[in-house]
Amino acid sequence: MQAWSPSIVPAGSGRLSVLQRHLTAVPVSVQVSTASHSPNFRYTLDNDLLTTEQRLFYEENGFLVVKNLVSHKDIDDFREVFEKVCKKELTAPGMLVMRDVAIAKSEYVPDQKAITKVQDFQELPGLFRYCSLPEILKYVECFTGQNIMSMHTMLINKPPDAGKKTSRHPMHQDLHYFPFRPADHIVCAWTAMERIDRSNGCLVVVPGTHTGELKQHDYPEWEGGVNKMYHGVRDYDPSIPRVHLVMEKGDTVFFHPVLIHGSGMNRTAGFRKAISCHYASSDCYYIDVKGTSQENIEKEVAEVALKRYGVETEILLKDAWMAKGRAIQGERINL
Repeated sequence: MQAWSPSIVPAGSGRLSVLQRHLTAVPVSVQVSTASHSPNFRYTLDNDLLTTEQRLFYEENGFLVVKNLVSHKDIDDFREVFEKVCKKELTAPGMLVMRDVAIAKSEYVPDQKAITKVQDFQELPGLFRYCSLPEILKYVECFTGQNIMSMHTMLINKPPDAGKKTSRHPMHQDLHYFPFRPADHIVCAWTAMERIDRSNGCLVVVPGTHTGELKQHDYPEWEGGVNKMYHGVRDYDPSIPRVHLVMEKGDTVFFHPVLIHGSGMNRTAGFRKAISCHYASSDCYYIDVKGTSQENIEKEVAEVALKRYGVETEILLKDAWMAKGRAIQGERINL
């Protein structure tokens, strides 16, 4: 496994030049951190896995890519399970199968619905196995500690754009959706299931934004429409220097929930696939989002619950997440 070099958007930024130099292809597995006595690390925990350089990089930028972390065999197995879900040969309680607002065809589904995302697959063993892969968890532990909860699961199948740019994902912060804290004990693992670059809509991140605050999110005013719950940072400035994460099959990025990120259009004829899980320390705790910028997503979750399940009683955002959370490693404490 190796550290990784990104594709940088030319922006004349000294900061991004430094970032480029840090992300060199250096073997990860043989390096040992020498930073165990440093008092200055906020976002990573003392461990013998991450190098000092990796920890400093995550501290400054809010993400870290590890090359070739997940085996091709495992990824092929996840792809096979996904295809069975699309063909309706497999299902699971609570799993949400989503389609693009502008697409009416798919590469797998007999009924021609374009499956763009399988979400909340915690009850589907063939996909949920991703969340407990030892090679993933050993890195997750560097951010959450030993008591690890799986909180949110997704397999993303970004479709070819239909010409309305709806295959984009607006720039957002994942914490907008999460009613638990502290944010520094939450991390996402996101694994490329094939080569992902700017042509098929790779992840785009704004380095260093994880040190800021959670911003107000709304639906962007896009001419072609926006997929359900694809909220974006209000008043996002597209001129801010950003990094495009070009990744190969099996590469995995770990990133902070306050990091501003999104993805571009898929300009190819294929469906771009990635699988991800958000983890949190079980020491985290739920919060009441009423009166905060997250009130709008709580309202939308309640509307979805009413439509899908006929639930008319008040649904809190934390209720939805309590149902999804699964203990992965260690002790289940609060979540």
